[in-house]
Amino acid sequence: MRCPNCGAPNSRVTDSRDTGEEIRRRRECSECGVRFTTYERIQHAALVVAKRDGRREEFTRDKLLRSIRLACVKRPLPTGALDKLVEEIESDLQRLGRAEVPALVIGDAALRRLRDIDSVAYIRYASVYRDFDDLDGFIKEIREYHNAGEVEAAAAASAHLELRPNEYALPPKQRARRGRRPSITQPRAAETVESTENAPQISPN
Repeated sequence: MRCPNCGAPNSRVTDSRDTGEEIRRRRECSECGVRFTTYERIQHAALVVAKRDGRREEFTRDKLLRSIRLACVKRPLPTGALDKLVEEIESDLQRLGRAEVPALVIGDAALRRLRDIDSVAYIRYASVYRDFDDLDGFIKEIREYHNAGEVEAAAAASAHLELRPNEYALPPKQRARRGRRPSITQPRAAETVESTENAPQISPN
């Protein structure tokens, strides 16, 4: 791997992280000392995208990432969120096990994930993907977005309803207390006096 600064062929790896989909390596050039990052990914079989107009073209991760980045311009998203989003979409497409995927499937997958991270980016992407001709298209999409949010909120609320308690559930085991000595019951003053009175008297000789 050549250094992007001086072009030297030798570098050493200072850190490696496996994210499950790729391996991120942090390198340091042996000549100029510049540090740079490389990614190691699995080379999947070529995936063909079927366009709406009948054309066929090879799926490119960078093209999908560019289109999503345009929708997320000036949006407060965490660093690396879009790269992770595209990686998830690409993994889902590969798991389909098909050599050809309609563009509709890719667009819907991008919309589902954008809806979860940023509403403005979702509307921007939908306006291009669904080719809105007038303001009515935006209004309709915003209404559908809110309706979908209400449905998901209702489903989440019903999922968190309190379940019927199990009457056969064993009570939790009490934890033993540590660091405390057992208390010793001290005799009361009256008992002490009584025991003294009942004790046999020994007279001196």
